[in-house]
Amino acid sequence: MTFSLAKFILDAETWKMILVNGISETLYMTLASSLIAYIIGIPLGIILVVADKGGICSHPKLQMVLGTIVNLIRSVPFLLVIVIAMPITRLVVGTSLGSTAMVIPLAIAAAPYVGRVVESSLREVDAGVIEAAKSMGASNWQIIWKVILPEAKPSLLIGAGLAVTTILGYSAMAGIIGAGGLGSYAINYGYYRGNNAMLWINVILIVIIFQILQEVFMKLAKVSDKRIR
Repeated sequence: MTFSLAKFILDAETWKMILVNGISETLYMTLASSLIAYIIGIPLGIILVVADKGGICSHPKLQMVLGTIVNLIRSVPFLLVIVIAMPITRLVVGTSLGSTAMVIPLAIAAAPYVGRVVESSLREVDAGVIEAAKSMGASNWQIIWKVILPEAKPSLLIGAGLAVTTILGYSAMAGIIGAGGLGSYAINYGYYRGNNAMLWINVILIVIIFQILQEVFMKLAKVSDKRIR
């Protein structure tokens, strides 16, 4: 009985350490890579819209080249992106393992997706609003920053929820090759060791974080939507 109790206490302490570290590492990877992906993806999405045929800065060749690059990167499975990006990761971080190292391949994989999400949101803006801004003498930059982006804000926030939760899923998948976070603990301490409790605790925590992030962005989108005020 004493042995069983000691084992139970040790497991509880181990679980506490893993869950605290796992949650912080998962949020760190997800939010840091999301930030980098949006720094790249927002300008990319804007260019894909405004440079399209009939756009305010029409440049079809540029749009076609960028669109092709985006589609090519998006077509590569995420685990292969991690492998391909390893030289870059080692150059920047000094290692290809750990939560910090995984931010780079996560951002590389997510940026094209974010670009497409932003593009889709911006295309929902009513062309009449853009034409009205043109007739008032607004410059292209003013139309982008003061008309298109504000009008697309609710859709952009919904898209951000989709993008961030997708990146969360990528971060869990990256646990297979030593990324850290809940996915890594679920695989290494749960699946590989036959500990079903550890496996399901981490899975449930990932689901909870997913739901919280999604709900936060949906609430923000609802608050920013002028049509429901």
